[in-house]
Amino acid sequence: IYPSRGRTFIRGDGRTFHFLNSKTESLFHQRKNPRKFNWTVVYRKMHRKGVSEEVAKKRTRRTVKYNRAIVGASWESINARRNEKAEVRSAARAEAVAKAKAARKDEATKRKAARASNPIPGQKFSKQQARGAQVKVQATSR
Repeated sequence: IYPSRGRTFIRGDGRTFHFLNSKTESLFHQRKNPRKFNWTVVYRKMHRKGVSEEVAKKRTRRTVKYNRAIVGASWESINARRNEKAEVRSAARAEAVAKAKAARKDEATKRKAARASNPIPGQKFSKQQARGAQVKVQATSR
């Protein structure tokens, strides 16, 4: 709309509408749908009128999968782990669990032996008493 052409309508909510001529203004106030009038811009966009060059259908790129090594593991080792049978995998897991249990048991026995060999002399009272807590006085009457 060129300067000093048409009319401006400001709705109650503050939105402004610029009309080119009385025809468009009249149709707007009659609440006519611009999508149904062949000469409106909205209609032409909706029905794809006046599109000069036909755009070729866009191709979607297919993702290509690559088999690559990860830090700390070569592709051959990853593939070998993937292809091994379930029984082999479960046996290896059971072996690892048994090894861990044995190591834990061994550690516990070492700790017990160390504690038994050099006990702290004169420790016949609790840790709280060692820190300076008041000792309960036994009642002598009764």
